[in-house]
Amino acid sequence: MPDTTTVIIGAGHCGLAMSHCLAARSVDHVVLERGEVAHSWRTQRWDSLRLLTPNWMTRLPGYAYRGADPDGYLSARQVTAMLEDYADASAAPVLTGTTVTSVQKAGGGYVVRTDGGTWRAPTVVLACGAATLPAVPPSARLVPAGIASVTPAAYRNPGQLPQGGVLVIGASASGIQLADELHRSGRPVTLAVGEHVRMPRTYRGRDILWWLDASGVLDQRYDEVDDLVRARNVPSMQLVGSRGALTSAGVRLAGRLAGIAGGVAQFSGSLPNVCALADLKLGRLLDTIDAWAGSAGERFAPTIVRTAPLGLDLRSGEISTIVWATGYRPDLSWLDVPVTDRRGRVVHDGGVTACPGLYLIGLPFLRRR
Repeated sequence: MPDTTTVIIGAGHCGLAMSHCLAARSVDHVVLERGEVAHSWRTQRWDSLRLLTPNWMTRLPGYAYRGADPDGYLSARQVTAMLEDYADASAAPVLTGTTVTSVQKAGGGYVVRTDGGTWRAPTVVLACGAATLPAVPPSARLVPAGIASVTPAAYRNPGQLPQGGVLVIGASASGIQLADELHRSGRPVTLAVGEHVRMPRTYRGRDILWWLDASGVLDQRYDEVDDLVRARNVPSMQLVGSRGALTSAGVRLAGRLAGIAGGVAQFSGSLPNVCALADLKLGRLLDTIDAWAGSAGERFAPTIVRTAPLGLDLRSGEISTIVWATGYRPDLSWLDVPVTDRRGRVVHDGGVTACPGLYLIGLPFLRRR
């Protein structure tokens, strides 16, 4: 049974960054990866996906973007290539094709079992990410036969879907992007909208993330917010187009999917209130930016919801595909250490768990926004 000081589980950007930092401090370690470096970027991203963050913001310990398009957005293939280069440059000790089957406490440390052997280490870092498994609601089981169901992890492009209308469930970043792409492919699209974060791609001539970075919004610490649980579970920012652009182009909006009964998708009637709340939060954010800038900037027109269906008969033939853009959850089924809550989420304080030597990295709002 080989020994090392630290076992890092996952060779995505977080696992590789942790490896870089440990190597800089001469801490011996190994990185275990079930697939290849950047496995999720290779296998769970659609063809046209781009990062939400501009290239100048793409930085890791010992790495910063050096290309010719700092204001562009990396594609999934470019992210994969970047992480491959990062792993090579840092000589990260990655064992690819190695699936972790269990992590258990043993003595003063941990035993990490894999399909390729067992490791013993006093410290373990969980860097397997928060977006491992699609979080599909139970109502997906009630979709009538003959309608295709797909998640963003399995979706690649419109050509893989059957002809006909598409119902996209979820209006965070992924749902908005896919609704837009599918509609531009010529398909009728209905978008079911729940709680979301509305944000412009640009504000006052700069990318909105430039403002969030420069004004210090992204530097807010996890111990400075009133409701940390809520802050860590806020849906991802849309940051693509706008609902106005989608609706003017012909995308039909509906409220949050409440359930499916008798082959009919039932939607909440709270869409106007949900959109009004998103507008309110947007206004507060822009007020914060303007206060930092010392002057007032533009304001965006409020979202107008004219009509929204409360039901959609999935047996009518109008819908041939449902895209479940309802988020992801981590896969920690192999973690045999008592650090999770009743929903299977790791309880931690800024990445430090209650079990000495067990840490995690890569979850939303781990220490700073």
